[in-house]
Amino acid sequence: MIETLETLALAAGKAILDVYRAGPNVTYKNDCSPVTEADERAEAIILEGLSKAFPDIPVVAEEAAAAGNIPDVSGKRFFLVDPLDGTKEFINKRDDFTVNIALVENGVPTAGIVYAPARNVAYTGINGTAEKLDITDNLTIASRSRIGCRLRGETLTAVASRSHNSPETEAFLAEQGITATKSVGSSLKFCLVAEGSADVYPRFGRTMEWDTAAGDAVLRAAGGTTLDTEGNPFAYGKTDQASDSDFANGHFIAWGAKR
Repeated sequence: MIETLETLALAAGKAILDVYRAGPNVTYKNDCSPVTEADERAEAIILEGLSKAFPDIPVVAEEAAAAGNIPDVSGKRFFLVDPLDGTKEFINKRDDFTVNIALVENGVPTAGIVYAPARNVAYTGINGTAEKLDITDNLTIASRSRIGCRLRGETLTAVASRSHNSPETEAFLAEQGITATKSVGSSLKFCLVAEGSADVYPRFGRTMEWDTAAGDAVLRAAGGTTLDTEGNPFAYGKTDQASDSDFANGHFIAWGAKR
């Protein structure tokens, strides 16, 4: 499966880079979040590829969901797709935007890829194996290396959102005695913890499941965990929520390996 996800992510990344270099036209959805033709082209590529390779697995994708096209995933394994995570970074010509594709089974992200086309790097996770992929300018995989979370030491480094910091995040860092932070956009935050460049990623702002599932899959395959604020494993496939829309996430903390 992961080979198919890699192929689709790279193809979507090519479409995104074509728009990135030409300069995107930006429109806004009902929730005032930006969307570009890159989001739409990339999602079309991924949806077509997934439907051909895995016709029996439903797909929840960001732009389709925004248009009201959401399949029934109750009791089923399903894909979560964010064709362009970090649209604000993309629009502002920063390079930490990503393509996210994840498989969710029984509420757990069990396979995923996070591809940052402008950085020529991708991260994958499946069956307890996480890898970092170096991508050539011709959009082929040049090399692979196994990655894993580092053991937490006495001094911790956090990775935080570039665009969505919050007072709750600052309070968490103070409570944990964390003074060292790294800032990056999109789901690359999970990947920095997965590869051992940071120890924790706290998120006290609203996200959607397609924003986080692929990075979470990489992190879990690398030996990390993602927990809600009550300390429970973070779950996916959240529908019929009284306090929020389908597939909306609550707050979470993504940790690297314990000592």
